[in-house]
Amino acid sequence: MLDPKNRDEYFMKQALLQAQLAEENGEVPVGALIVCQNTIIAKAYNQTEQLKDVTAHAEMIAITSAANYLNSKYLHDCTIYVTLEPCLMCASALMWAQIGRIVFGATDLKRGFQNYDLPVLHPKTQCEHGLLEHECGIILSNFFKNKRK
Repeated sequence: MLDPKNRDEYFMKQALLQAQLAEENGEVPVGALIVCQNTIIAKAYNQTEQLKDVTAHAEMIAITSAANYLNSKYLHDCTIYVTLEPCLMCASALMWAQIGRIVFGATDLKRGFQNYDLPVLHPKTQCEHGLLEHECGIILSNFFKNKRK
C-alpha cells in the first residue's frame, strides 16, 4: 500500500489527467476527483463551455457524481483532489457536502476561496494545498498564454 504522501500524489496526477481532458475540449484546464476509502468514486473536469453552464466547474460535477455514487448528500469520508484552488461557489458546495478533506494544487490568487475573509469550509474539513503545484499551475498558465496568442 502506498504511503499517504505518495497516495496523494497519485490521486493528484489523476486529477491532472482530467485537467488535460478539459484543455483538449477547449475548457479551462481544471480537473477534480473524489476518493473514498482509497477508491476513486468521481472524476470530472471543467465543462462550462461545453454545457453552457457557469456552474459546471470540475468540483461541482465531481460532487454530484460522488453523491450519486454514495447515495448520500454528505461526503464526510471523502477527499477531493483538485488541480486549482476552488472558487467561492465550489468551496461553499464542498462545505454543504461536508467533504472530509480538500487537497488542491495551484493557488488561485484572483478567484480562490482563500481570498475571502470568511470561514467557507465546514469546520471539520481538512484542507491542504500546494501538492504538485508547479504541474497544476503550468497547465493553466500555458492554456491562458495560448488563448492570448
